Amino acid sequence: MTDRVRVLLADDEHLIRGALAALLALEDDLAVVAEAASGPEALAMAAAHRPDVAVLDLQMPGLDGLEVAAELRHRLPECRVMIVTGHGRPGYLKRALEVGVRGFLPKTVSASDLAGIIRTVRAGGRYVDPELAAEAISAGDSPLTPRETDVLELAADGSSVAEIAERAALSPGTVRNYLSSAAGKLGAENRHAAVRIAREHGWL
Repeated sequence: MTDRVRVLLADDEHLIRGALAALLALEDDLAVVAEAASGPEALAMAAAHRPDVAVLDLQMPGLDGLEVAAELRHRLPECRVMIVTGHGRPGYLKRALEVGVRGFLPKTVSASDLAGIIRTVRAGGRYVDPELAAEAISAGDSPLTPRETDVLELAADGSSVAEIAERAALSPGTVRNYLSSAAGKLGAENRHAAVRIAREHGWL
């Protein structure tokens, strides 16, 4: 175990996290030492198990991947952090790099590629998915937080605040606050206009 790369997997989607853990377990030099389903749990597991590499989902309950990465940079600086996103979200690449993230890649990456990237990051290298990098250059920086983006994306299909709250596991009041904040940052008169503006810039 001491010669293996110790990996923490954090993703609130249990099936995805479990599948990744099972696939990485097939690699002789990698060991998944902890799993987490939320940002706070990821921080707790990192403190308890001191992984070499933390693979974090961008969107997580409690704290998002970027917030966890920023905390780990201070609490566990020897731990390398990778962000995996299912939404592309090119607007977050610069912010991820600013908080010390060493890898930024889509969830569509294959298990073998992920294993290789974990090794690269552990060795001090950096990996940014080429397509996400190209999209980030054209999209510019998103002014929205990952949580605001998540809630705005849920609003894109015309869902009510109550429906969004249920799907995001948040209170209706919190959802309204996120939607209001997102609209304000985008200079939009309402959430529907905010969705349109964010999509035009590649932030959704």
